[in-house]
Amino acid sequence: MKSPKEQAKEYKILEKLKDYPVCMELAMWLFDNEELQEMQDYGNSVSIKRLGYNDHGPVHMRQVAINAIKMLQILHESGIQTSLENEGIGTFEDSMCAIIIGGLVHDLGTMIGRQSHEELSVMLALPIIDGAVKHIFPNDMHRRIIVKSLAIESIYGHMSTKRIHSLEAGIILIADGCDMTKGRARITMSLNKTPRAGDIHKYSANAITRVRICHGEYKPIKIDIEMSEDVGFFQIEEVLLTKVNSSPAKDFIEIYAGVEGEERKCYLA
Repeated sequence: MKSPKEQAKEYKILEKLKDYPVCMELAMWLFDNEELQEMQDYGNSVSIKRLGYNDHGPVHMRQVAINAIKMLQILHESGIQTSLENEGIGTFEDSMCAIIIGGLVHDLGTMIGRQSHEELSVMLALPIIDGAVKHIFPNDMHRRIIVKSLAIESIYGHMSTKRIHSLEAGIILIADGCDMTKGRARITMSLNKTPRAGDIHKYSANAITRVRICHGEYKPIKIDIEMSEDVGFFQIEEVLLTKVNSSPAKDFIEIYAGVEGEERKCYLA
């Protein structure tokens, strides 16, 4: 059974994809895939209960997909081409398909553990990716290959520890960093009371009250972050900025952050 949060995020994804029928069909196929759902659920259990980390399961992966779709659409509306478009290899919809897959499977490696989980995610996601591209492009080998390759690159590079080269993978990298609100730390905060290494991540995430992705003032994409206390700046400086600075999409991003009621600090513009 899917939680109300998962269902709400799926609805939001489908709403954003209403003008892209192939992407919508892809998303629905992934949402209906029972094996993927079980993998997401188990990975989240390992992440939260065994390892003491924030949410890395179905809600998080759906939110990353939402963030990535929103950013890619803003770039498209701003006249900026994806890597596939710019290189004459594929269409905007192909790029969108790649980030949908990447967003929804990028953390499957947490089923095994935290270390090198991006590499484990690629291995575990491969059968899902193959099934997805065969479903939406049954008679088009070229589109299956390019979408699969970009999806794998976005998974492999989402921790900013591996160099990536496509705008599409760069969008997933930033979209992952943008899921930092207090909801991700809620379960971990309630389960783990004993201090342990890495606690700063859950406390800083718990201080983030809102992350808004919208059209920017100086760059195409604006990321506006609001927090309840200063500890939230750790999440921005140590996680989000690291990802943005490693992303091929960096030049299209501006970031503002601040405590509620105070003036926003400009991090990147």
